[in-house]
Amino acid sequence: MMKSNVYIALLHYPVHNRNGDVVTTAVTNLDIHDIARAARTYGVKGFYIITPLTQQQEFAAKIVNHWKRGYGAHYNPWRKAAFDITDVAESLENAVEDIARRERSDTMTIVATGASLKNNCITCEDLVERISHDRGSYLLLFGTGWGIADTILESADVCIDPIRGPSDYNHLSVRSAVSIILDRLFGKR
Repeated sequence: MMKSNVYIALLHYPVHNRNGDVVTTAVTNLDIHDIARAARTYGVKGFYIITPLTQQQEFAAKIVNHWKRGYGAHYNPWRKAAFDITDVAESLENAVEDIARRERSDTMTIVATGASLKNNCITCEDLVERISHDRGSYLLLFGTGWGIADTILESADVCIDPIRGPSDYNHLSVRSAVSIILDRLFGKR
């Protein structure tokens, strides 16, 4: 079932590196494929790959277009279905504008995720409740590198609790984190 008001974005900028500097990270083929497939599996309406670097945009667009319209679309219709909801954007602002245009509304809740978020976070259950009663759009932000830059976190409307396992190790790949969060939000129980 399509979540008619939920989108996700994979931020490659602005994110932190291990030293806490704000950087742009590289787009990876594996992240694009795995996140597109997870997004489609859990009924997300759209998935944005966000990078300000022209060469990275071209790289991501080449992959996306191969599976949307190229040989890949005919070779694997299941993969095409995942990539049909996938787009590349130059910035978070561009993605937000695109969603507002698609939805014909600028009512949007920005939801931040991250492994080290601590304050004012809500549970996935609370977010599901909000989404189910709200007609506005939701954009879930997932960061690469060492997490979403503070400026974005501070401007987000809400954040959701980090994923925690039973050990003190907490450094999942972003594609794993996306899958876990989407399952917690929309998975059948």
